[in-house]
Amino acid sequence: MSKELRSLRAQPFQLLLELDRRLRAMHADGGQAGANIWQGLAFRHGQRWIVAPKEDVREVIAVPRTSRVPNARPWLCGVANIRGKLLTLIDLGRLFGNESSAAANRNARVLVLNSELSPVGFLVDEVAGYRQFTVGEQAAPKLAEGDTMKPFVLGGFQREGRPWLVLSLHQLASSELVRRGGW
Repeated sequence: MSKELRSLRAQPFQLLLELDRRLRAMHADGGQAGANIWQGLAFRHGQRWIVAPKEDVREVIAVPRTSRVPNARPWLCGVANIRGKLLTLIDLGRLFGNESSAAANRNARVLVLNSELSPVGFLVDEVAGYRQFTVGEQAAPKLAEGDTMKPFVLGGFQREGRPWLVLSLHQLASSELVRRGGW
């Protein structure tokens, strides 16, 4: 503790004000340095590595037991009871027209959308944790013209020779594709 803070021990309110002032100053300085860094949750979908904005994902959970929904699209795995709330589970691979490898994969996880209005989870092949990217790593995503993922890709990054697509799970969950059940 600095000499200045020690002198305020007898004045707890003044000590709290000084600590608050110092923390705000540190946060303001740190905010400038962090302005050039973007953070997202990295996951694998087939052979692609993708990052979702960190604000899009509430939590990552193991693949739960689901109840099938009769006459549902093949990409709708069903609904699951997660801590007393129903969660619609969507297989991201099948949604984008690929074969699902996630269902049989022990590394598969569910990304729970950070939304009270849309209780949905996306089944992915593997989660790699949070990744930070700098402005210098930004790269235009290279997607084929008919790529079904294209409308939901916000951008991309390039790191160590590997492209990383930035996918908006919020846009995907509120899209006609998901809401109406297909293309």
